[in-house]
Formats: sequence, C-alpha cells, structure tokens
Amino acid sequence: MQRLFARLSEKDKRSYAAIESVKLGHGGIEYVSGLFGIDPKTVRRGLSELDVAEDPAPNRIRKKGADGKA
Repeated sequence: MQRLFARLSEKDKRSYAAIESVKLGHGGIEYVSGLFGIDPKTVRRGLSELDVAEDPAPNRIRKKGADGKA
C-alpha cells in the first residue's frame, strides 16, 4: 500500500487514503494518516472530494517543489 501511495499524485493520494479509511470504519482516518504519514485533515479532505459528483479540476497536477520531489 505504501509503495503505491508513494507513486500517486497529491490528489490521488487523498482519494486513496480516504477510500482506505472508509473501508476500516471507526478509527480509519487516524490509522491511515499514521500509516501514510499524512495529516488526518488530508484524509478528511479526500473524503469530501469523493462526495463531489465531478472533479472541478480533473487535469490539474501540481508541479514538483523546490526540492525536486513530487
């Protein structure tokens, strides 16, 4: 799971984390955020994005940061 997560875009990481947290049920957000080393707010944002019927920016992908990592 962690190897797949590392290859995803930022938006896809949020979605994947959100889906995995839903599968776990109670305590899933905290577990998944710890597993992937992300803020629980990021997982919650992914959950809210999944509730939206259509992606408002489907082709938008952030450029690499100053440190060269995506």
